[in-house]
Amino acid sequence: MTSTTPVTHPRPHVTHEVFNQSTPRVDVNEYELNHVLAEAVARHDAGWADDELRQVGALVGSAQFQHDAAVANTLTPELHTFDRWGHRIDEVEYHPSYHRIISAAVAHGGHTRCWEDPQPGSHVARAAIFLLFGQIEPGHACPVSMTHAVIPSLELQPDVAALWVPKALSRNYSPELSADKDSAIFGMSMTEKQGGSDVRANTTVARPVGAGGPGADYLLTGHKWFCSAPMSDAFLVLAQAEGPGGEGLSCFLLPRVLPDGTRNVFRIQRLKDKLGNKSNASSEIELDGTVAVMVGEPGRGVRTIIEMVAQTRLDCVLGSTAGMRQSVAEALWHARHRAAFGATLADQPAMTAVLADLALESEAATVTAMRLARAHDEDAGDSERAFRRLATAVAKYWICKRGPHHAYEALECLGGNGYTEAFPMAMRYREQPVMAVWEGSGNVIALDVLRAMTREPESVAAFDAEVNLARGTYPVLDTHLDRMRRELAELARLGPADAQRRARRAVESMALALEASLLVRFSPAAVADAFVAARLGDDRGFEYGTLPVGTDLQAILARH
Repeated sequence: MTSTTPVTHPRPHVTHEVFNQSTPRVDVNEYELNHVLAEAVARHDAGWADDELRQVGALVGSAQFQHDAAVANTLTPELHTFDRWGHRIDEVEYHPSYHRIISAAVAHGGHTRCWEDPQPGSHVARAAIFLLFGQIEPGHACPVSMTHAVIPSLELQPDVAALWVPKALSRNYSPELSADKDSAIFGMSMTEKQGGSDVRANTTVARPVGAGGPGADYLLTGHKWFCSAPMSDAFLVLAQAEGPGGEGLSCFLLPRVLPDGTRNVFRIQRLKDKLGNKSNASSEIELDGTVAVMVGEPGRGVRTIIEMVAQTRLDCVLGSTAGMRQSVAEALWHARHRAAFGATLADQPAMTAVLADLALESEAATVTAMRLARAHDEDAGDSERAFRRLATAVAKYWICKRGPHHAYEALECLGGNGYTEAFPMAMRYREQPVMAVWEGSGNVIALDVLRAMTREPESVAAFDAEVNLARGTYPVLDTHLDRMRRELAELARLGPADAQRRARRAVESMALALEASLLVRFSPAAVADAFVAARLGDDRGFEYGTLPVGTDLQAILARH
């Protein structure tokens, strides 16, 4: 007989529900949300790129792109020196997520679109694309930046440029090493273990195959202490040239694959275990009779490659600025979706002050970076070129140094979540210091500013003219501009040792003058008021969140 009694199955007990956590910050348009960037694009003659920038903004804000970024920084590059049969291959394997990211950046011209289509605002459009991609995934930006920066150096050697520039301009990306590719990603390798920033101490030797000289083949032998993105198709390197073609430290183009399809000697000794920048492989390499072509005049290698360095220094400013934008966006998102003590975090006065201060720093960096990008356009006149010579170094020093502390403070806004790898702030905190180290750390940049002041006095005049465009709007700013002039005049009178000791102070003063001047001219009054008072005023604080009483915090935050 069948029972009609219903069977009661055990039910699990739900111990808790998740609430008061922010929703995922995905499927947003990072360009449309970044009002400061969009304003700068329009202001600096790049409004014609708006549609593509919206496409990029939607792409990098998508859940899939953010997932790829997280994976690329978790499943990091792996070195394979030999294949399974014992052949030396010196290859680095990246996760497919990394290849998808860099492929998208190249497809949108994040590398060389300003050289491909030079017009007013071209560098601005390219900088905005670079910034948007770097906001979400910074590691791939290293080879993208080097590919962008190599063009001016290559053009110093027309026969080499004829072969390689079209490949660098290509919007295609292929990770395979092949002589038949129609595209190329570039790297550079200057430093050696005994010299670091003192590249003139390099010991790598370049011996000519024939008569030698510009455009001729050489065989290079030596060790390079840092070589980022070693799977690039070609590199600019420095080596001591020997032979009848000319001697001294010279610049060479080194391909990974030779024209007949054979691999060049490029022995990857190890990958660097870096603090951050995890998705991008950095390596030590050995050159042993490695084929390379001289680019530029013999003995003038620094002068040749400095064209590349100048561009990558600007990209360090853009990279730090991208990091600040990510930090502000993530901190604000969390604070606007989480409540404590009866109100959302963003509406708690102490937190509002911190968020507004972080946003203020981000806006100053963005406005400065995009002004510099415009100064690098093809239509730049003599005064613009003189301005960018000094202003790029000043901004590189200051903005890149502000990045790590900015990332830390934003991380703290997320509390314990910010300190976990599940959220992007831990990655960003590790990432920001590299921008200050690469392409010249603080002392190197400060000394470069001194060099520019001495050798190119027109750069000081152009910089002074730029910052003084805001004179007369704030007494505090006028006082700072007067003090900066006195500091620079005194610096010029000092001996070399004393000038070096005072250089950092002078560069800091110049950087604040530049940021303040640009914000006064281009940003709303609430932003300019806050920056001038908080960064130049007598009651300025040392930490974020110490903005003067009366600051219009909501007006600042509304732009972010």
